Amino acid sequence: MLGRVFTLTIKRMLQSGLLSLLCCQLVMAHAVAEGDKGYIQEVWGIHIGPFMYLGAKHMITGYDHILFLFGVIFFLYKLSDIAIYVTLFAIGHSVTMMLGVYFGWGVNAYLIDAIIALSIIYKALDNLGAFKRWFGVQPDTRKATFIFGLFHGLGLATKVLDYGIDEYGLLVNLVAFNVGVELGQLAALSLILIAMGFWRRTAGFWKHAYNANVFMMCAGFVLLGLQLTGYFYS
Repeated sequence: MLGRVFTLTIKRMLQSGLLSLLCCQLVMAHAVAEGDKGYIQEVWGIHIGPFMYLGAKHMITGYDHILFLFGVIFFLYKLSDIAIYVTLFAIGHSVTMMLGVYFGWGVNAYLIDAIIALSIIYKALDNLGAFKRWFGVQPDTRKATFIFGLFHGLGLATKVLDYGIDEYGLLVNLVAFNVGVELGQLAALSLILIAMGFWRRTAGFWKHAYNANVFMMCAGFVLLGLQLTGYFYS
């Protein structure tokens, strides 16, 4: 028995170490690409196509957003339920992204990304039933999805503001960027649902569901630590 516990402990330590290295790469990948930033700073006027591309690219490579969505749909089986939660998330991040950029709401990128990391931790704990066991209360997951969507939108706004977008044609370009984000989200969500569909048909789904959410929670803590470290040392 002790040998088995020791083996599991070592295994989890190795997984955490690999996860830390992976998340370091993910944080770097989530930053604004210099080529994209330079292009946007040079263009002037309305550019619907490029902004749609940037929005889709940002969502697809935004591993924190995708990880949160993965947690949201993890135990959702009905397409109607998935549509409700994804719509709430989309409305939330669309509102704050558009308003944040249009009115120039300056938010520290490290702090907002730390809150996004907390959303991943929250969702993993929610999936594990931690809040019910600890506090005897089950949070309203729909409200939580919408509220965290607002924070994710501020994260998007921060990245867009970092582009240094010209004010001429700003509203149209913002709409195009947001459409791209939604298209990227649908593409990522489709891939997740396909993978989850195959996984749920296997005998090992329920056996590994717990580990998957623990892994997601660890990823959230690593991302949180990296963002807070960046904030205090930037």
